[in-house]
Amino acid sequence: MTAQAWTTPHWPEGVSHTITAYHFPLFHLLDDTAQRYPDNVFTIFAGATKSFAQVKDTADRIANFLAARGIRKGDKVAIFLPNLPQFPEIFFGILKAGAVAVNCNPVYTARELNQQLKDSESRVVFCMDHPVFYPNTAAAIAGTAVETVVVCNIKSYLPKLKGLLGGLLGKIPKAEKIAPEHLLFDAVVSGATPAPPALDIDPATDTAVMLYTGGTTGRPKGAELVHTNFTHNVAAAVEWCRLAHEAGRPAEKLRKGGFHTVLGVLPWYHSFGLTAALLIAASTGSRIVCIPDPRAGNPPFTEALKAVEKYKVTFMAGVPTIFVAFANHPDLANFNLSSFIGCISGGAPLPPEVCRRFEEKTGSIIFEAYGLTETAPALTANPTCPDSRKIGSIGFPLPDTDVKIVQLDDPTKELPRGENGELAACGPQVMKGYWKRPDDNEAAFVALDDRRYFLTGDIGHIDEEGYVVITDRKKDMVLVGGFNVYPRDVEDILYTHPKVELAAVIGVPDAKSGERVKAYLKLKAGQRATEEEILAFCRENMAGYKRPREIEFRDEIPMSNVGKVLRRVLREEALGHHG
Repeated sequence: MTAQAWTTPHWPEGVSHTITAYHFPLFHLLDDTAQRYPDNVFTIFAGATKSFAQVKDTADRIANFLAARGIRKGDKVAIFLPNLPQFPEIFFGILKAGAVAVNCNPVYTARELNQQLKDSESRVVFCMDHPVFYPNTAAAIAGTAVETVVVCNIKSYLPKLKGLLGGLLGKIPKAEKIAPEHLLFDAVVSGATPAPPALDIDPATDTAVMLYTGGTTGRPKGAELVHTNFTHNVAAAVEWCRLAHEAGRPAEKLRKGGFHTVLGVLPWYHSFGLTAALLIAASTGSRIVCIPDPRAGNPPFTEALKAVEKYKVTFMAGVPTIFVAFANHPDLANFNLSSFIGCISGGAPLPPEVCRRFEEKTGSIIFEAYGLTETAPALTANPTCPDSRKIGSIGFPLPDTDVKIVQLDDPTKELPRGENGELAACGPQVMKGYWKRPDDNEAAFVALDDRRYFLTGDIGHIDEEGYVVITDRKKDMVLVGGFNVYPRDVEDILYTHPKVELAAVIGVPDAKSGERVKAYLKLKAGQRATEEEILAFCRENMAGYKRPREIEFRDEIPMSNVGKVLRRVLREEALGHHG
């Protein structure tokens, strides 16, 4: 791809407009680093560590195991895990087998997981030995193509004494009973040899990862991301980040070989946490601290703050709610967070006051990035230098990336700078397409200047200095703590309640999560229901961030002349009520 010509006097000094060295399979990030720094620590979990060589060895064994189970190039293998040290071993092992990693949200209910397993046609699923996660997995595989379930217990990944005491005291999570036909991860690893199968991978066309998203339509669908979508995004991020590694010294590229410690606080099943934390750590030879539950501790987020201090974390990718939680933690003054050097914020606009407080406390810099699941994820980023960063914008397109603003009603027509329209993006990080969704693919892309642009569904403009600014969302998506909630997804589940006739879901302002989900319900004639009854139904059938926090029963829900629910009217009413 030719170098972009992004007209701005504020382009970061020394940052190239184009990247060339990224045409290789994604698992080479691990292999190359394990060859250069075999004994360097890669994962840290509860005080126990695994080196790059150890992670590679286990990944090779997983690949060997999958090949022996008949998994071939292009087959789907699901990961249903929080941020455990097994995650990178399994992820890279799947890729080394030539398979596609299907990353699933570990807080999904059995129903939600079942839908993803069915749609993806996954043949193997890795899950956690846990009183909730394992039963959900066991229930979710019914009616799917899953032939093999592998259960991961954390005991063998703990320091020996901690594992022993945890087992004796019953503090290590485990399922009540595991089905005899399901396999244990430790036995799988010990029974395989570190010999992955020979592969012929085309990194530019072969799918590496499938991540589920509602896109701009709200219907969950699998975004097929090829190897180079990620390898380019990682290389572009490393090129973009210029940080002062010591006070008073000039900014430079991210140092490699173990200088950095990354806080794995964002979930790795999500493209942001996967790329901006796990894959960047693998690429740069950095340590990554596994944080399965960022809210752990009393008050919440206390354990994450302890990890920052204990392991001297230098780099973190987070959504604004994490920076809000850190900056507003009641015991913040008791923690030394001065090890922080740089942080990426994404998923939602970062309040300037939160940015100021966090940087004041840590001495770090936060730079905002923008992207989507479909773009692996980053499309744009603010410069990492305070002098050229513009808070409130999403910066400039990354190397090799172009952004255009197009008309909302005719995306083939580009708008001039300063005018609001839909963001359309083109670059090596843009997905191949949606799995088995030709109609959605037709709607998601547009040809501009003989190139393929992805229509992001976000509304914004490019200002006079070349900074990209997001002003609104094109669709009705609700953003809860950085997680996308699609009203139709929630409504579809509400409609399965036997008493519900009509459902409409919107987002309303929330001081903690940015937005929360509110549901309006019209009940069937003669039916009665309480708010708690509906909320209990939601708890059983939806992931936590999707669940409505407020239920309002209505005799009628506003609709258009053609029978479409007018969410816009409900939002206007709610915003008026909330001021």
